[in-house]
Amino acid sequence: MPFDPRKIPTSPSQDHLDIEDVQENIVLLKDGGARLVLATTAINFGLLSEKEQDATIYAYAGLLNSLTFSIQIVIRSAKKDISHYLKLLEAQEKKQKSELLVDQIKKYRAFVEQTVKQNEVLDKKFYIIIPMTALELGAAKAVGSIFSLFKKKRGLPFSKDYILERAKTNLHPKRDHLIRLTGRLGLKTHQLTSQELIQLFFSIYNPEAQGQKMAKVSEYKAPLVEPAFERAPSPPSAPAVFSSPMEASQLKAESQPNPLPVSSLPVPPDQTPSPPPEPSEPEKTSPSLETNRPAEGADLQRQIDNLIQSVKKR
Repeated sequence: MPFDPRKIPTSPSQDHLDIEDVQENIVLLKDGGARLVLATTAINFGLLSEKEQDATIYAYAGLLNSLTFSIQIVIRSAKKDISHYLKLLEAQEKKQKSELLVDQIKKYRAFVEQTVKQNEVLDKKFYIIIPMTALELGAAKAVGSIFSLFKKKRGLPFSKDYILERAKTNLHPKRDHLIRLTGRLGLKTHQLTSQELIQLFFSIYNPEAQGQKMAKVSEYKAPLVEPAFERAPSPPSAPAVFSSPMEASQLKAESQPNPLPVSSLPVPPDQTPSPPPEPSEPEKTSPSLETNRPAEGADLQRQIDNLIQSVKKR
């Protein structure tokens, strides 16, 4: 039997992720938790002088000692995406009128593209994640949401609006505290927007998609990802075979709804039900052989009628 991939049961890819939604620059998880992501720059520690290195170390130690909440530091290395830069060079190439400049830009563009492909140029990004666990929403609801994940039941312990409001109250002061302390290290830190978060998660789960930009958050209509192939259509039902015309007519009569009798219908109080119409006389048909009496039978009937009339007169 040949293999048909359309018959494989599929499920949306969101069922395998912990992310429930991304709203107002905050990632909402399926267990009721939330995450706030900060993107930060880096400094070249080796180029600093000895005093600058000591000051940086003390400032970083002060940042760690001031934390009263947990954070996660993520360093992500990915292939350098130069698609936007190549498109910029191509646009500048079309604007040039000198053939010499057009030729130089074309060679430079090919050199940059070939260098990045052969040398596996990597780009490093630095992120700070501030978490809010489901336990901060309520212990009973949080425990129930954790068990519901094992049972594969959908549903947040609270509404999204409530979780989002609690996340803002909990995470925004922590965000401001980290931005202020990282500024003492000479780092520039900012919170990722919803558009940047979607682009980040898309690039993490689709590393082969280079240069693909996501649409705006407001343009998304359906939150679920449909499968790439359509499901196999159900085979058409075979026509019914009847052994006799009477069986077919009986099945057709059973499939039609039985009309209610006129007497069972409700009648308004101010109206009296009209009497049912009198049955019409049956249509006259041609006499059959059984109704055509012979002449002898007619004479016998006439004699009986006369005898009955004479008895009544007596």
